[in-house]
Amino acid sequence: MTKKVLIVGGGFTGLTAAYRLALDKRFSVTLVESSDHLGGLAAGFPLLGTSLEKTYHHLFLTDNSIRELASELRLDDKLVWCESSVGIFRNGQTHRFMSPLDLLRFKPCRFLSRLRLGLVALYLKHTTNWQKFAGRSAYDWMTRACGRDAMEAVWLPLLKGKFDRYHRSISMAWLWGRIHIRANSRTRGDKEKLGYFRGGFAVVVRKLESELARLGVSLQTNATVESIFPEKRSAVVNGQLISFDYCIFTGPSYVLAKLLPPGNAYDDYVRQLRSIEYLGAICLIFASDQCLGDIYWVNVNEPGAPFLVFINHTRLVGTSAYQGKNVYYIGAYLPTDSPLFSYSDDALAKLWWDYLKKMFPEFEAARVQERHVFRFKAAQHVVDTAYQEKIPAFRTPLPGIFLANFSQLFPEDRGTNFSVRDGNKVAEIVRAETQA
Repeated sequence: MTKKVLIVGGGFTGLTAAYRLALDKRFSVTLVESSDHLGGLAAGFPLLGTSLEKTYHHLFLTDNSIRELASELRLDDKLVWCESSVGIFRNGQTHRFMSPLDLLRFKPCRFLSRLRLGLVALYLKHTTNWQKFAGRSAYDWMTRACGRDAMEAVWLPLLKGKFDRYHRSISMAWLWGRIHIRANSRTRGDKEKLGYFRGGFAVVVRKLESELARLGVSLQTNATVESIFPEKRSAVVNGQLISFDYCIFTGPSYVLAKLLPPGNAYDDYVRQLRSIEYLGAICLIFASDQCLGDIYWVNVNEPGAPFLVFINHTRLVGTSAYQGKNVYYIGAYLPTDSPLFSYSDDALAKLWWDYLKKMFPEFEAARVQERHVFRFKAAQHVVDTAYQEKIPAFRTPLPGIFLANFSQLFPEDRGTNFSVRDGNKVAEIVRAETQA
């Protein structure tokens, strides 16, 4: 007998789970997405005649799940590997930060601190036992390991920029994951290679969408889930009752908590879901005929900077797909009650471009040819030292309901590779449920 599966959320996790289950004739799959597009945080928008992600994306050499999916979808020829470059803006200038020699030249730290930074990075690259870091704060561990000088110049701005008021409580296991994965995405000669799809990640989304349509999946955008009734195995979507045998929920954990009926039956689980805190994000994307620097990824570590990162996208992938123009991202992670979320696009652009001129005095806002601002309410989960106790399982205590979202990622940071991996994983759990 065919089992009906309702998948809530059209990001990479939901799309991958839908694809895996649709390949199995035992399942009839419906996927609903509240926005007017698929792709989640990696969704594309039109820019200069092509598609670009609303938030900056790339792949590491270690991102095997999405690489295998792309190969299965016959998109190997779309995936290109480019030499990366990284810098840190500190003390009024951008310092290259890619090699041991760059580290030794990093003047914002004293020489002994630079040596300690290098030794700690080497240690974390080769350490695989991340569990020993889980209950320790990155702020405390890195201060002791690298010294306060290096902490102030390198790690504290990253933690503050990424986690705002929560920065002192973030688990060292999360920072281990950032360093470990990035360090192992290097080729011989210590060159970091990053992957990007020609035409953007939208080429993967479009191929998945066409495959799902071919396999008979019902894809519904602008479809808002208003409530979920676990005992009745049904959900209200745009005012209509939809029944299911299994539901895979891929939205933020607190959203699932809001959709459940009131009562005492699932109070403990609802409290667990609500214990996971999220930060929002804002991305400003612009195209210009100006080339601003020769570094792809610049962490903005200057005290008082209004954003975390400046990314020269076309420094990584080239300008040919963008009509010869240069494309940039400016990004910040913020609590959703931050005043910046209420700024108009014009006011936000003025604030950030005024600061960008401090980084690049030659920058001229008048030469910007396209500008886009995107805001996200749940872009990063707060992975504190107690986070392992909060992580919800894929199999929930709710009858027929499974959860798969990036709040289950730890110590890894969220990204499309892990979204694909978890989409595969939750689909396999549902298949196993049918066989039981």
